[in-house]
Amino acid sequence: MTHKIIELPKFFDDRGNLSFLESNVHIPFKIKRSYLIYDVPGGESRGGHAFKEQQEFIIAISGSFDLIINDGNKDIKYSLNRSYYGVYVPNMLWRHLENFSTNSLCLVVASTYYDANDYIVDFDLFKNIVT
Repeated sequence: MTHKIIELPKFFDDRGNLSFLESNVHIPFKIKRSYLIYDVPGGESRGGHAFKEQQEFIIAISGSFDLIINDGNKDIKYSLNRSYYGVYVPNMLWRHLENFSTNSLCLVVASTYYDANDYIVDFDLFKNIVT
């Protein structure tokens, strides 16, 4: 499976809208971990790595940011700015986040528990593995 935008269910209501996600229903993996990225200073980026095993679903809960995915040959940019859709990122793709708006909030749900050995942090090594 490749990276793709996944739209979550939306329930509109005058009192406020509701969206949700479920393991193996809206996203193609069982959720083992979730984390938030927030208070990112202007001009900074986050990420800059690939995972050997971990899959992710990345959502802009508030504000906006760009998700850049690289397969070893080319970059693809997703501009995320809605809380009812996100991007599924399978393992073995390089990813980083940039262009965070003020007070943006990024939610990442992951298919694995934290494991430092799952990270590939050298882009040249990543390219050698995937190409």
